[in-house]
Amino acid sequence: MHKVEAKGILNVNGNGTGMNIYRGCTHGCIYCDSRSLCYHFTHPFEDVEVKINAPELLEKALKSKRKKCMIGTGSMSDPYMHCEQELRLTRRCLEIIYDRGFGAAVQTKSDRILDDIDLLDKINRKTKCVVQMTLTTYDDDLCSVLEPNVCNTKRRIEVLRQMNQRGIPTVVWLTPILPFINDTEENITAILNECVRTGVKGIICFGMGVTLREGDREYFYEALDRHFPGLKQRYIDVYGNSYEVTSPDNERLMRVFNDICKKNNIISDPGKCFGYMQEFPEDNSQMSIFDLM
Repeated sequence: MHKVEAKGILNVNGNGTGMNIYRGCTHGCIYCDSRSLCYHFTHPFEDVEVKINAPELLEKALKSKRKKCMIGTGSMSDPYMHCEQELRLTRRCLEIIYDRGFGAAVQTKSDRILDDIDLLDKINRKTKCVVQMTLTTYDDDLCSVLEPNVCNTKRRIEVLRQMNQRGIPTVVWLTPILPFINDTEENITAILNECVRTGVKGIICFGMGVTLREGDREYFYEALDRHFPGLKQRYIDVYGNSYEVTSPDNERLMRVFNDICKKNNIISDPGKCFGYMQEFPEDNSQMSIFDLM
């Protein structure tokens, strides 16, 4: 890793107000879109760039904000990578969010988030906190191939359980679903059943597939050659250089997904999930239109 003095920390876009404390990642996920060349990394992806002054920048930014809102983190780089255990920048930023009376929406694949569960609980009791966890495969052996340097799926499910036990709402990212690898009804159903069991509020799924761009595609194909001999050529034959790589079984699997979510009152529309995560409880009641669904 290497440390930099950043000029700013908050960004505002269609998905709300967010921050990335780190750039790059050490999880080693074979499909990671953040490796794409369009993000203009000037250093090796695993050489994580640390915005060492992130807490100071966040303190200044929130102090000047007139209106409270949800602050997201984890959209580009996981806030609970290995270096967080030493640096604790994510925790320091969450403490500032709590002190300033803002809400938090944290996205991760790591069980290191449990180190901060007491702080996340405090934020949720004061305003609102949403924990987002990515789940791609129920098979932990396959998980160790797809996402080799982070905790397995069963452990992430345990994180969801502990969060919901505290009353902290959770959202699952069911993505990506890789054609010919984890795009099976058995896998999708197993993940969804755990979402039901642990009381997940919403599930974000943009369809059964993956997106591949220059930079990301090459890394993914190298991983296919190592772990799934012959599958790279199948991808090339079926998808060419397409950005959207959709499972041949997409329609049927999406019916399974939508049916289970509807039956169990889980928010399944991505727009409504984002709306819920961005909605700041002005009266601290945390009541949402989605709670009435």
